[in-house]
Amino acid sequence: MKFAVLGAGGWGTAFSRLLANAGHETTLWARDPAHAEAVARARENVKYLPGVRLPERGLTVTHDLKAASCGDALFLAVPSFAMEDTCKRIAPFLAHRPVLVSLSKGLDRASGQTMSEVIRARIPNATVFALSGPSHAEEVGRDMPTAVVLAGEDQDLGRRLQCAVGTSRFRIYLSSDIRGVELCAAVKNVIAIATGISDGLGYGDNSRGALITRGLAEMVRFARSLGVRESTFFGLSGLGDLVTTCTSLHSRNRAVGVRLGRGEPLDAILKDMVMVAEGVFATRIVRDMARTRGIEMPITEAVDRLLEGTVDALSLVDEIMTREPKAEGH
Repeated sequence: MKFAVLGAGGWGTAFSRLLANAGHETTLWARDPAHAEAVARARENVKYLPGVRLPERGLTVTHDLKAASCGDALFLAVPSFAMEDTCKRIAPFLAHRPVLVSLSKGLDRASGQTMSEVIRARIPNATVFALSGPSHAEEVGRDMPTAVVLAGEDQDLGRRLQCAVGTSRFRIYLSSDIRGVELCAAVKNVIAIATGISDGLGYGDNSRGALITRGLAEMVRFARSLGVRESTFFGLSGLGDLVTTCTSLHSRNRAVGVRLGRGEPLDAILKDMVMVAEGVFATRIVRDMARTRGIEMPITEAVDRLLEGTVDALSLVDEIMTREPKAEGH
């Protein structure tokens, strides 16, 4: 099959390598022409995925958006804040019923929409999927065994993509709960910031385990209010990605939390970062959605206040741990 990946960050690069090595004619699009040229020449994305060699054949790297906007499916690996503009730009080049797969794990800052909702709003005739789960680019790019979930309404087409993209090291499960998969992916980033804060303060495994467990409880309450299937938030895009993002050294959201826990200001952290930590921007969106629905999300509320600079890291953790006692199921 013929595929294109839009977005030459770490995840887009790793995913395009996966597709090309699986035998598909693949195009990787980079927004910056100099970056596209550098990756094409070196056959390595030194900036975002150093040490991972790209195949010499089957993978074309380009800055030409029109040339990249074709194929059997387009995989959109751009940050959430760039999704709407990317869709506007590619819309004139697309076939009648394009197949678009979101690889982004964020929410739209202006509307609070999931990425599939943003895509449908700009390209109404598209068949849309979301691919999510515990899948750090650093590991996928090195062929470490990974399992993800592909969610979309067209299950027949989903099965074809599942068979085409999946490999012996990249297993894909299928779901029709696309909104649930995307919401779980966004909320777990918020919890990962909280666990990073705990790690940055020097707390140990007990604290991390408590935050992950109570963070899952927040995800469950949030997701249920929005009609997410229970199997989704206990699946790869929910619990699976939550554990990975909260514990991995590859996690950008956890890394932001660690530095916040050590007392660094958020502006300085974001200025230093090469890639986007989606949880920083998803926190306020999730908090507002929860408040509107009357959902109790104390970890999310606390992280939001820390990001706004109205509470310090130590007070945040103490606040969470000294809340009114209650039964575990609440």
